[in-house]
Amino acid sequence: MRAPRRPGWGQSVRFILLLASVILVLIPVYVLLVTSFKGSADADPSRTWYLPEVWVAKNWANAWNQLSGGLLRSLALVIPSSIISAMLGSANGFVLSKWRFPGANVVFTLILFGMFIPYQAVMIPLMRLVTSVDLGFGIHTLILMHVVYGIPITTLIFRNYYETIPNELIEAARVDGAGMLRTYGSVVLPISVPSFVVVLIWQFTSAWNDFLFALFFGGGAQSGPVTLALNNLAHGSILADYGASMSGALIASVPTLAVYILLGKYFVGGLMAGSVKG
Repeated sequence: MRAPRRPGWGQSVRFILLLASVILVLIPVYVLLVTSFKGSADADPSRTWYLPEVWVAKNWANAWNQLSGGLLRSLALVIPSSIISAMLGSANGFVLSKWRFPGANVVFTLILFGMFIPYQAVMIPLMRLVTSVDLGFGIHTLILMHVVYGIPITTLIFRNYYETIPNELIEAARVDGAGMLRTYGSVVLPISVPSFVVVLIWQFTSAWNDFLFALFFGGGAQSGPVTLALNNLAHGSILADYGASMSGALIASVPTLAVYILLGKYFVGGLMAGSVKG
């Protein structure tokens, strides 16, 4: 019977590096969690690494009272903006990959160009456009912004995924008399679940964590998403309430954390599904 092989230096080094990476990532989480249970006198920068002298739970209640409305508004923002941008990206990706037309590559390049325009560069023109058409400020405007800015990345992801679908499948649908919409709805859309998972997670996270668009077009903390409410919680008083701020940061991060925990494996699988030509 062969004796079990001892781990070599390579495995030991990889394990040490992995452990160090985990510790490095968890240090901010430790600081957030510990500080969220500290009272105002105990939540001092000089005691950042210490456990609370007295564990206080009111920070969480205060943070929830100030963020609960913003959380609901953020959900009202991210759900429709993610779904709409995913559907538009799917349709664009299908047409640009399987139903090509003259100049399709030029159109695709122009769509991708939107990914490389910094938000800061267009904020003033967007503000003038919103005010000139009297669109107003609030969640409805933020939904429009995230849908438009989500189209380039969603189109790229879906186009790469649809390139892996055999052309014979599309040709068979055409032979059976299916047009573009019928082929898309009956053949392509049902097998697009992996890419939809990737796009929905990406768009959900991007819209949920956005602050710049929310600051300009959210209409203030009382009508904007949770990022504005969290900013007010952190800077709303002369004396910083570190405990409530840390509690609010943890509360605001729960939805995105839950999405990645529940759909993380599908996210990786969806990325890999569109990475290799089938």
